[in-house]
Amino acid sequence: MHATGITPPQGVWWKPAHKSEKVWATIAFVWCMVLFAMMPFWHLRGGQNPSGIRAKVDPLAYQARVMEFIQDYQVGTDAGFPVVAPPPGSDVYLIGQMWAWLPVLQLEKGAEYTLHLSALDVNHGFNLYPFNVNFQVVPGYDYGLRIVPTEAGEYGVVCNEFCGVGHHLMVGKVIVTEPEGAQ
Repeated sequence: MHATGITPPQGVWWKPAHKSEKVWATIAFVWCMVLFAMMPFWHLRGGQNPSGIRAKVDPLAYQARVMEFIQDYQVGTDAGFPVVAPPPGSDVYLIGQMWAWLPVLQLEKGAEYTLHLSALDVNHGFNLYPFNVNFQVVPGYDYGLRIVPTEAGEYGVVCNEFCGVGHHLMVGKVIVTEPEGAQ
């Protein structure tokens, strides 16, 4: 028999749903609506979404800004990577590129900075180890996060978004020092 779009197909799947199926479908729908309604609340009051500065940026222009930042504030090198120590309250730039985070940041404990993150080539994941700080870094976007380092020490920056064959080598560093005169 040839069926058309007007002729209903044969079988039992098109019969009305049983009462228990309707109850579970209603519960699932109501729960979805509750979660949907909670999304703005989680965003505004939840604290898990970083509220920062977002802007589109040309990746090469961002790279030039990072190089200027390195030139202005470089204080040394660490394993061949430039170490920068910007003054408290300044904008700090970090770029992810296959397969490195550039530069090594030396920040002062208790000082506020605006950390700018972007990628040069592909998506990278910014994870500040051992803290639970995870952020997606995308080429063409500058994400600015206001940060205040609260503990002195050395912290690893790990890429947690697979970015190619050298992904496992993509480790950076943030060094937090005590303020001058506090030692």
